[in-house]
Amino acid sequence: MSTPQDSAYERAIAHALRFLSSRPRSEQEVRRRLQRTYEASTVASVIERLRDLELLDDAAFARAWSRSRADHRPRSAAMIRRELQAKGVERDVAAASVESLDDRESAYRAGLRWLPSMGSADYDTFRRRMWGRLHRRGFAQALIRETVARLWEERGGEGERRP
Repeated sequence: MSTPQDSAYERAIAHALRFLSSRPRSEQEVRRRLQRTYEASTVASVIERLRDLELLDDAAFARAWSRSRADHRPRSAAMIRRELQAKGVERDVAAASVESLDDRESAYRAGLRWLPSMGSADYDTFRRRMWGRLHRRGFAQALIRETVARLWEERGGEGERRP
């Protein structure tokens, strides 16, 4: 015969597995989700079980998140690190996961994605739009300046260009 605590544990495990099925999550994300519905002792048991099953691993989550961001939605390493910390990943784990990222390459790849949308914009419009997009993704000003100049030249930019 099962007790109400066992039943709550089983429901919480099922809840956590459903939550994890859409994408990898940090331990803190799962904890926060379960705490909405279940008691702290049940949540702690579920988190421990998921760790034992290797379904929760913040270091692996952080590496996967960093790779995904770098490949599909380029942004600065600092911004990715802040995103991870907001998801409950410890500072040192988040920092280690972004060590291999190259902001220069990420900024360039992000800019390349937007290049077609610039149409035949003059330099000032091009610079302003590209600058804003790169800035919102956390890149440093010096790197943005360099990337904008590189993209303008590669685009075959004509007309006035001020550094």
